[in-house]
Amino acid sequence: MKKKSQADSPLRVLLVGDVMLGRLVNEMLKEQSAMYPWGDTLPLFLEADVRICNLECALTDLGAPWAVTPKMFHFRSDAKNVETLTAAHIDAVSLANNHTLDFDVEGLLHMLSTLREASIRYAGAGATLSEAASPAIWNVKGKTIGLLACTDNQPEWEAFDEQPGVWYVPISLEDPRAKQLLEAVRNTKASVDLLIVSVHWGPNWGKAPPAEHVPFAHALIDAGADIIFGHSGHIVRGIELYRDRPILYCAGNFIDDYAVDDVERNDQSYVFVVEYDRQAISRLLLYPTVIRACQARRARQGERRVIAARMRRLCARLHTAAGWFEQAECQEIRVK
Repeated sequence: MKKKSQADSPLRVLLVGDVMLGRLVNEMLKEQSAMYPWGDTLPLFLEADVRICNLECALTDLGAPWAVTPKMFHFRSDAKNVETLTAAHIDAVSLANNHTLDFDVEGLLHMLSTLREASIRYAGAGATLSEAASPAIWNVKGKTIGLLACTDNQPEWEAFDEQPGVWYVPISLEDPRAKQLLEAVRNTKASVDLLIVSVHWGPNWGKAPPAEHVPFAHALIDAGADIIFGHSGHIVRGIELYRDRPILYCAGNFIDDYAVDDVERNDQSYVFVVEYDRQAISRLLLYPTVIRACQARRARQGERRVIAARMRRLCARLHTAAGWFEQAECQEIRVK
């Protein structure tokens, strides 16, 4: 029997939602190792082929808190904490969110330099609109991966030709910026095998995706996106399969120091692993997690049942079946 080569095995793309390394997490990293925030989820990262997160803080030692418009929270993590990202072998981060410029343009530019020096790719922010709207592209196991990232948060941070900022795109298919995003998706898909579109969108809270997110996500897939990686709402929302491509409407919080809402449970999330096999996505594996003491942890048996039951209900509303894969202690969504 011919042994299956590594090139023949599915490409495993790991996604986690908001990774906030500021405030108390930053203080903890002055005493703990760079690996600490990942907890016992770290082996899942090391087993994956591609690892992407939404970096929900300014990773910089420079800049003053943003003061041009009112802002309640400013999240800064010391630049040395890029080691936390490299400890998990993070390949790329989304920077299109509402904390990237928490320490103004100086902090943003220093963060971009820090990420480049650590060989971590980024999308969604830049020194110009062209940079912010450019895809991160790299090769893994003979496949070309592309990442685009945009946000409808913080319109005052919108990047322009000569203005650093984020790729700001209103969630309205009639807006010219949305049409430019769709064109970027079409152009990028022409040169990659697997295209991930990260969208930091919508308000906080609420288990159901906002109504306007559904046609917007569908349009992104129609234009060529293979995975919609949504986040911003602090809690996990259901997953829809559209044209055999997954839409993660909100991946929730993965690492932070936030107060926990007893109803919304913003401390509960997942490690999402998408398997790409023979030119198509074959399945998703969802490993339940919980945040404890500024650290992501695999959920325990009782917690797993509660988190998994909620996800089954949320997915069922989107006509997606989320079963339980006992061998891996995770949920499984079959695409084919």
